[in-house]
Amino acid sequence: MDSRKRSITKTISWRLIATVVTILFSYIWFREWLPSVTLGLAINGLKALLYYSHERGWNLIHWGRIPAKTHSSGFTLWFTGLPCSGKSTIADAVAEELRQRGLKAERLDADIIRKHLWKELGYSKDDRDENIRRAAFLAGLLTRNGIAVLTSFISPYRELRDYARREIGNFVEIYVKCPVEVCIQRDTRGMYKKALDGEIPNFTGVSDPYEEPPNPEVLLESDKESLEESVAKVMTKIKNIGYVD
Repeated sequence: MDSRKRSITKTISWRLIATVVTILFSYIWFREWLPSVTLGLAINGLKALLYYSHERGWNLIHWGRIPAKTHSSGFTLWFTGLPCSGKSTIADAVAEELRQRGLKAERLDADIIRKHLWKELGYSKDDRDENIRRAAFLAGLLTRNGIAVLTSFISPYRELRDYARREIGNFVEIYVKCPVEVCIQRDTRGMYKKALDGEIPNFTGVSDPYEEPPNPEVLLESDKESLEESVAKVMTKIKNIGYVD
């Protein structure tokens, strides 16, 4: 897509070329420069006026118009669920699908955010709440600037998820449901084992509760669905809402 400056420059250059060509052909006919220049300027001036009038006239006619569809309004897909339930995997796949459709998509993953933005936060109740408050602010900021944001936070407490919804606005809660037994089997880092052995305190699903969303916009059962099925469910929902075509 050309910039406004480039479009104007192209238009002017075309008019100049057309004028010069008209003058040259007129000179071949008249063998005099003054009438040739006068005719060339007059013809191209008249053409410009006719084109302008033609375009203005059609702008007043609404027949046959198709409203332009834009995605200037961003949204946040808030993936929540137990550790190792599949939040990040599904969110990554949905983000890729959105990018293929031409949307600007950004991923906010809990581990990456903690590592690069707020290392000082621990895993106490207060720190975890603060983690979600900051993440909600960041997601809201991106959303207001037309970005499709996909978060993957355990976010175990309903109160903080509701806070995120209010803070962000265009918010879709996606509950990635998975039995804790399956999550333990998927745990390649051994976090559940350490939590069960008492080495990791306040671990969601073991020593700290996870409050299930009562009415999520999307419910994914990652132990029963394929990745493709989960992605399709998310895409269908946001299409029905009107966030994507």
